[in-house]
Amino acid sequence: MKRCAILALVLCATAAAGFSEGREGGEKEGGNLALWKWANFLVLAGGLGYVLGKNAGPFFAARSLSIRKDIIEADDTRKEAEARAAAVNRRLANLEAEIAALRAESHQEAHTETQRLRQHTSAEMAKIQARAEQEIAAAGKAARLELKRYSAGLAIELAEQKIRARMTPESQDALVRGFVRDLK
Repeated sequence: MKRCAILALVLCATAAAGFSEGREGGEKEGGNLALWKWANFLVLAGGLGYVLGKNAGPFFAARSLSIRKDIIEADDTRKEAEARAAAVNRRLANLEAEIAALRAESHQEAHTETQRLRQHTSAEMAKIQARAEQEIAAAGKAARLELKRYSAGLAIELAEQKIRARMTPESQDALVRGFVRDLK
């Protein structure tokens, strides 16, 4: 409101100065017309001042409130961003410790896995060795049985050859007669 009043006074002063210049030069036929132009200008300026005074206050108040609201929201957003940045900085500060812990954990897991694999390998080797010993024993037993059969076959063949070599027609007849006698 004060601004509008000051504006109206400035306009009136400007109009009065223009009006006095018109009188000094002498009144011409258009002098009255100039007076009405200035009066019309003053009415228009006063109307504009009134409309601006009436509507400018609420407009600027709403605009000021909107700007304050935006400033508060921006401040809240800045605080949230600073909190997030602080959290990230804390995590970054702890990152070295976390990396060292992860390395120690992975080293321990690798050591445990190595031990497990060694035990598994030893167990598998023991199983393979036991199977191999069983197969060797079975192969040895089979070879001994085969050797006994072969030896028995050779012994029978040798005995047959000796018996044939000693067998004469008389001994054959004596054997057949003894067999027939045993049958009766």
